[in-house]
Amino acid sequence: QVQLVQSGGGSVQAGDSLRLSCAASGRTFSTYAMGWFRQAPGKEREFVAVITWGGGITYYADSVKGRFTISRDNAENTVALQMNSLKPEDTAVYYCAAARRPVALSRPPGYDYWGQGTQVTVSS
Repeated sequence: QVQLVQSGGGSVQAGDSLRLSCAASGRTFSTYAMGWFRQAPGKEREFVAVITWGGGITYYADSVKGRFTISRDNAENTVALQMNSLKPEDTAVYYCAAARRPVALSRPPGYDYWGQGTQVTVSS
């Protein structure tokens, strides 16, 4: 029903910036909440940020607040994560996700569709 394809990521130095993008197929994208998660080596997947269907409400994990910005363009069926002032602890595989219902949006079970993941590596 919905396919999420991610782009961006890579290896950067601490303090650098990266922009991740997620493109969705299907015509229901605009009604879904969209989130970003990440999974570091040896750790469980953790919440990063979420944006509601209208784009007017966003939430961020404390670890990224003030550095990361989530945005969406419903006309283009895309969601992005702008990451500034990157730190080594930001190193992880990042996943975009779509939720059909706005419940439990800080937890992976609240999402119905997932992107393939993209590696972000930050060196000190």
